[in-house]
Amino acid sequence: MSTPDPSRFLVRGRLERLPRRAADRDLVLAYLAARVLVLDDPVTERALTDRLTDLVDDPVGIRRDLVDRGLVTRTRDGATYWRTVVTVFDGLDGEVVSPPSS
Repeated sequence: MSTPDPSRFLVRGRLERLPRRAADRDLVLAYLAARVLVLDDPVTERALTDRLTDLVDDPVGIRRDLVDRGLVTRTRDGATYWRTVVTVFDGLDGEVVSPPSS
């Protein structure tokens, strides 16, 4: 079974808006989570927002969506974020997905 390709929702590698269809939206959010956060590696709110800024037009909204969908967890005060959910985009072809440096 092949891994779904979220690139059809990106414009020049960036997400301008989330797809309307729930399954497509979930696919894109899982892709973004895997691109910006390594599993169980906590980052600050600022670091996560900066990483998302490189990929999306609305980094704060997407950060909120990632938390709402349960892909990303945060501390009660919102200072620290981490990912605990494995997505279909983790370890593709033996490649480790690592976040952009920030």
